[in-house]
Amino acid sequence: MARIVQKFGGTSVADLDRIRAVATRVKAEVDAGHEVAVVVSAMAGSTNQLVEWATTVGKIHDAREYDTIVATGEQVTVGLLAIALQNLGVEARSWLGWQIPIHTDDVHGAARIDSIDATKISARVAQGQVAVVAGFQGIAPDGRISTLGRGGSDTSAVALAAALNADRCDIYTDVDGVYTTDPRIAPKAQKLSRITFEEMLEMASSGAKVLQTRSVAMAMRHNVNLQVLSSFTNAAGTFVVSEDSVVEQETISGIAYSPDEAKITIAGLSDQPGVAATVFGALANAHVNVDMIVQSASTQTKTTDISFSLGRADLDKAVETINGIKAELGFDSVDAAANIAKISVVGTAMRTQPGVAKTMFETLAAKGVNLHVISTSEIKISVLIDAEYTELAVRSLHTAYGLDDVS
Repeated sequence: MARIVQKFGGTSVADLDRIRAVATRVKAEVDAGHEVAVVVSAMAGSTNQLVEWATTVGKIHDAREYDTIVATGEQVTVGLLAIALQNLGVEARSWLGWQIPIHTDDVHGAARIDSIDATKISARVAQGQVAVVAGFQGIAPDGRISTLGRGGSDTSAVALAAALNADRCDIYTDVDGVYTTDPRIAPKAQKLSRITFEEMLEMASSGAKVLQTRSVAMAMRHNVNLQVLSSFTNAAGTFVVSEDSVVEQETISGIAYSPDEAKITIAGLSDQPGVAATVFGALANAHVNVDMIVQSASTQTKTTDISFSLGRADLDKAVETINGIKAELGFDSVDAAANIAKISVVGTAMRTQPGVAKTMFETLAAKGVNLHVISTSEIKISVLIDAEYTELAVRSLHTAYGLDDVS
């Protein structure tokens, strides 16, 4: 017997038939003798509708009332799933975030989980009752409903699994696992049987959409065994595990890409202490998230250029912010490029296998792909390229690293 947390996303509970199908999957685990808690998202599309209503009524609104509105999507789903389970003869009860309770900070709309008091829900699960929990929500210090923002339901599931000391957390989605790259771009992409937390974090931060970085980071921190699998097939999924659980790897794990990037270069900055702090401090105050950063200095002119990448949606705001501090910094120019993509090669094999960077650069050069920026970590190499070469770069690298035939 194991204690399992199952999480089902919006597409998995998109309508009543799919909710009944989820109930059947949950019942199978109960019939196998396991203790089960289920975390569900709102039905596909309902959260977007709720957000639209909130912003239409008032573009400038109280974030606490926003949370009150958008949290109702999950409230509907947990009730429906609990009824569906009861109709199958499974004892089940719905739980909202404040009923457990899931305590968060006070950043409404993008709250972070501080703690979970799992005493009551753990006792119910131990008695054989399935707990159907609303993802994406908790209770703030002011006693108001809070929501967790993007990826909130995955985060809820992992946090609950940690609080319940669950044996594993199964994340059900519309794909049947983690692939070496996007199969829509590279048809020969292979499903991985397992991937390390570190690799999954790098893949997620580099554009892979299977899991959100918050949930993976939390799973790694609390050593929660994750499994990614499909709601629509019975195929085996992908386990996300600690590096100690994986035999030494000899191949790269995957190629990730993010197509919606932009690049800014600030030319002619004074080469002195504090310049970079001023630039990125201003961007932080404007809530612009910056990713890859490269600085190059000239010993002859005593000036420096700084290039960095960011989300394409923030490009105009970033340029405006930088021009707003031009008088303070006295740089020469700002060059903005919108159609940029980030391509990343990820794998713990980099720690022991030489030549990974060489293969990447030679492969892209052979295809005529120019590199704008290069950034590395212990298990990742990322480059910025023109967006028009995204698919070519992903397919070429996938083949170059022998991932077309991974077993």
